[in-house]
This record gives sequence, C-alpha cells and structure tokens, in this order.
Amino acid sequence: MLITQLKSRETIEALACGKVFIINCHGCKEVSFPEKEAKALQEELAAAGKVTGILTTDYICNPENMKLRLSYHEKEIAEADAVIVFSCGVGVQTVSEYLETKKVYAGCDTYPLPGFQGVTPLEVDCDQCGQCYLNITGGICPLTACSKSLVNGQCGGSKNGKCEVDPDMECGWERIYQRLKQLGRLDLLKCPVQLRNYATDAEVSE
Repeated sequence: MLITQLKSRETIEALACGKVFIINCHGCKEVSFPEKEAKALQEELAAAGKVTGILTTDYICNPENMKLRLSYHEKEIAEADAVIVFSCGVGVQTVSEYLETKKVYAGCDTYPLPGFQGVTPLEVDCDQCGQCYLNITGGICPLTACSKSLVNGQCGGSKNGKCEVDPDMECGWERIYQRLKQLGRLDLLKCPVQLRNYATDAEVSE
C-alpha cells in the first residue's frame, strides 16, 4: 500500500494564501489517506473564506473520470487562484496535466512503500520520495520525468528538448520549465531546492 501524509499546516496555509479549490481522492483502498486530519484543516480554510469549493471523489488519476467530475465545478475552479490536491503524487500530476493553466499544488507527501500506484492510463508515476517536489516544479515530478532524477535542474546534456539518456523521451526539466513559464511562475526556479532525505525510506520500511 501507499502512505500519504499531510504536508505541514504552515505549508498548506501558505499554498492557500489566495482562494483555492480543493480536491480529495479516496479512490485506492491500498492508499492510506489522512482523511480526518485533511477534513479538519479544509474546514478551517473554508471558515476563513479561502475555499471556493471542495470535490471529494475517487480515482482522480483516471483522466476521463476526473474530467467529468471537474466539469461540474468549472465556476468554482475558475474563481480559485490555485487548486490543492490531497492525494498521492499520481493524482496531483494527473490534475496538473488537465488544468495546465491553473496552479496545482500537492497537499500531501507520498511515502515509499511497495504497492498500487493508481489506475491512470497516462505515463505518470510517483517516486514516493516522502517530500513531494510538485509544488515547485509545476506539477511535473522531476524524479520520474527526468532519467537521472535530478531535482536541481537540467543536466546540460539534452538536445532539442530530448533526454540524452533516452532520445525518445522528453527532457523532464524542459517540460518543467515550459509549464512554469506558462503559469508565469519561473520565479520558482530560484527557490532553494530541498535535498532528498533518503532516511524516509528506512523510517517507513521499519
């Protein structure tokens, strides 16, 4: 199974500095989701007038299902400055792919346990690193989109937007750059990168 854990209260409150639309995914029974904690925090944000709407559904990693569900909330999403997704990394990336002109943030970190990764038919994966980078990379995971799993930018070996390791693969950091440019958030590339804490692997496995 997978384990998702809420990001810190400070982080989520910072993401909700404007109006937000919230998406909860309760699809995979194999995913441990902090439902009570997430609901309590979201109710506080709603009481503060920061939430335009909340969608709780299942399998947001399935684009067709998600597209249908979101179609009923177009006005609420349009009114929001950003969308916060409480799910594993696969779900966040799928929402980001669909709402490509909207800021999409991860409200959870996904921890590295072997298990089911969702039902998305897209080529989207989550490395379960325990410290999700999606909030500073435009909703594109650098660990799985980059052949070298670089978290601090391009390696310098890409050519014409293609990876030097796999010429048939798009450079993950080129994709991240283009997404951030589209969102008007190239400033995020100047953010200090948090080094990966590989100790989370051992802590969870214990």
